[in-house]
Amino acid sequence: MSAPETVDRVLLTASVVVLVIAGAGLLARIWRGPSMLDRAISLDVCAALIIAGLGAKSAVARDPFYFPIMLVLAFLGFTGSVGIARFIAVRDRPRKAVRDRLRTEGKPE
Repeated sequence: MSAPETVDRVLLTASVVVLVIAGAGLLARIWRGPSMLDRAISLDVCAALIIAGLGAKSAVARDPFYFPIMLVLAFLGFTGSVGIARFIAVRDRPRKAVRDRLRTEGKPE
């Protein structure tokens, strides 16, 4: 094995180790929370880690087979994040009826 191939293998191995450590931290964040938004962001990061893992596997195998799969996963991760953000924004918005009732009772919102 030549020197550039050795450096290539060391860097790829280091990137896989970093991805595994990041995945362990990600699972801890999903488990602990504390809020739904933290868990949603963690799931988005999970999609990014899967894409990075597929990229590392593709680099090790020197095979471009996984590139379309990575593209689809990136699209799904983005749309999932937007959907979760919209759901949380709608859920956290105060209802008009509650605001109207508070105004008629003279209480501050």
